[in-house]
Amino acid sequence: MTFLRNHLQPIKGYTPGEQPPPGSSILKLNTNENPYPPSPEVIKVLQSLDLEWLRRYPDPTARVFREAVAEIFQVAPAAVTVGNGSDELLALVMRAFVEKGARVVYPMPSYVLYRTLAQLQDAVPYEIAYDECFTFPLDSLIDAQGAITLIASPNSPTGHVVPISVLDQLAGALKGILVIDEAYIDFAQVGGANHGLGVEPQNALSLIHKHPNVIVLRTLSKGYSLAGLRVGFAIAQPELIQDLNKAKDSYTVDAIATLAGTAALRDQAHKHQSVQKVLRSRPILQKQLADLGFRVWPSATNFLLVQPPSGILAIDLQQSLKQQGILVRYFDLPGVSDKLRITVGTDAQNDQLCRSLQEILGAASLKMAT
Repeated sequence: MTFLRNHLQPIKGYTPGEQPPPGSSILKLNTNENPYPPSPEVIKVLQSLDLEWLRRYPDPTARVFREAVAEIFQVAPAAVTVGNGSDELLALVMRAFVEKGARVVYPMPSYVLYRTLAQLQDAVPYEIAYDECFTFPLDSLIDAQGAITLIASPNSPTGHVVPISVLDQLAGALKGILVIDEAYIDFAQVGGANHGLGVEPQNALSLIHKHPNVIVLRTLSKGYSLAGLRVGFAIAQPELIQDLNKAKDSYTVDAIATLAGTAALRDQAHKHQSVQKVLRSRPILQKQLADLGFRVWPSATNFLLVQPPSGILAIDLQQSLKQQGILVRYFDLPGVSDKLRITVGTDAQNDQLCRSLQEILGAASLKMAT
């Protein structure tokens, strides 16, 4: 017997990456956390937290955080709303703007949660396949005319960025809302640690001023090393944010997350330094993997999409690494079922990964030879 609503019964639900218990010795390269610690300003907030902030309800609009976003990204506070991670904001977009049976359009492979959220809303997930070169299917996305069109840029698991000119064209051709999910944008910036408070050139924020149907999503989970805090934000024209907030629950961002997230956001120098460490390590890991016989796709993120050497199945390699205490991500999806997504760790972590891969591949070669 089930009490579940009829349209939810066939849904499998979203399966997050495996999370080992705290204190585990497992090397975790499967969910794209930043390997470096968050800003020291976050630690100061936590150490000096007034218990009064815990006794009473938090500011439902996370005003101090929105004001920090407005200052740093040069938008009005009314153009910002905050959520319990960008995942909550994605769910909020569905709740606010998608009717039952409407199309939710996105290219695949991409973030699989898009499919789950559409199904939960009793909408139609309308998936448009990337070709083998991961060419952006602009014309097909326009033809689909979704109530919502979701574009992750940079995209996961492929790692590529959609040019702003292409997103501009897409936004202008859609009748529905275009959501640009920039969870990994901090790793795709031009320049680096000297940006100050200006808007970086490779992101889509300029499009919100031009198009009333564009929502840009950001998170503190990646560049700011705060995946455990769960803070994300959306930027759009104030009228669209006002409509989005009508579907918002109260108090979804707690007082600690608001204060600590604001401290992290205001310490742009620390975030840039952390990102630059990852960006210095990424090409080193790319070469190490290529030298081991992997095909490695270009990446504008803190992860790499790789195809194992000939004769090695991606799922088998993932399981072999897990047996050695290393987690990487496998997706049973068209276009990437023969590939793995590997988070860029510290240089020491990347070296540990490559030593294990060399051992596994060596044993596989010996087995095939006999």
